[in-house]
Amino acid sequence: MTPAPELRVTSDVAGAAAELILSEQPRTLALSGGRTPRALYERLVGADLPWAEMDICFGDERCVPPTHPDSNYRMAHEALLRTVPARVHRMCGERCDPEAYEHELRALFGEGEPAFDLVLLGLGVDGHTTSLFPGDPALEERERWVVRVERRDHARLTLTLPVLSAARLALFLVTGAEKREPLRRLLAGEPIPAARVAAQRVLVLADVAAAPPPDERPSGRAARSTRRG
Repeated sequence: MTPAPELRVTSDVAGAAAELILSEQPRTLALSGGRTPRALYERLVGADLPWAEMDICFGDERCVPPTHPDSNYRMAHEALLRTVPARVHRMCGERCDPEAYEHELRALFGEGEPAFDLVLLGLGVDGHTTSLFPGDPALEERERWVVRVERRDHARLTLTLPVLSAARLALFLVTGAEKREPLRRLLAGEPIPAARVAAQRVLVLADVAAAPPPDERPSGRAARSTRRG
């Protein structure tokens, strides 16, 4: 049985995530895009991590060149990757070739499960995570590790649920009042894409605006509140 997601409420999501990554010391890490991850990446500059031993990948990417403003790689490179000696496996958005990235991942992990030490995830207002959107056929993929998803703004590459669910730790970063309802649905296990991530451990770091009211939060070990700043 998949453990329920853990919830930690904090006034500093990026700081709490940086502390967690420092404690986990991951060797394989999948990054996400967005404002909160950028703040996290900036916190990790100069952090005491085994950068030279790390393989850094991406959970999804828009099919744009690495210099494009919408590129997740560009954001992560500007905020962190240009400062560290990690092995970076970027999704080549300009090629938008899922088979090529899957081949790269299989070379990294072998033919067994692609068990990332840690995958960073976001949560959309519609419940999506990476580029796995409600109702999209990509949600039902069970064999391929990477697929192409068509969207109105840009086509995208995304890791599939089997890859996300093979991770040792899936870490959701959730901020803002507009995320309160999708976070409630995630914690309740409702049928949204984010709730289908079944990693060994699923942890949600949320700010007060996104978190459910205290009396509606999971009880026991699954809930924890911290204050920063």
